[in-house]
Amino acid sequence: MPDWNQQIVDEFRANGGTVTTMGFGRGLVLLHHVGARSGTERVSPVAAIRDDADTWLVAASKGGAPDHPAWFHNLVAHPDVEIETPDDGVVPVRARVLPREERDPAWARFTAMSEGFRSYEEKTDRVIPVLELRRR
Repeated sequence: MPDWNQQIVDEFRANGGTVTTMGFGRGLVLLHHVGARSGTERVSPVAAIRDDADTWLVAASKGGAPDHPAWFHNLVAHPDVEIETPDDGVVPVRARVLPREERDPAWARFTAMSEGFRSYEEKTDRVIPVLELRRR
């Protein structure tokens, strides 16, 4: 997976935020996060929904795996991070895990956007978290 992620990161940066691989288009952000235990900085490409001028939503789906992605745990431990966006460049943001009453309508936006997200939900028993990334 790290090689695939690096390929996506490289394509994002080479094409001003457009990623044709898997049809992502301009729907990704590059999430800069610090390992909760390691302290190592990492960059993960994640699908994002632009909620407003200062807010992006990301879903910790991990392809429907039974556990959350590592980046989710990292954001919980270190919520002040940066994202690279197709339109705004590098943006400092603060991550917040949405409570259930906010999460459910946000998650519905992801499932409406992509068959992939609907299939991820069917593969797992966990509630897939949705996080708000708000500009600091």
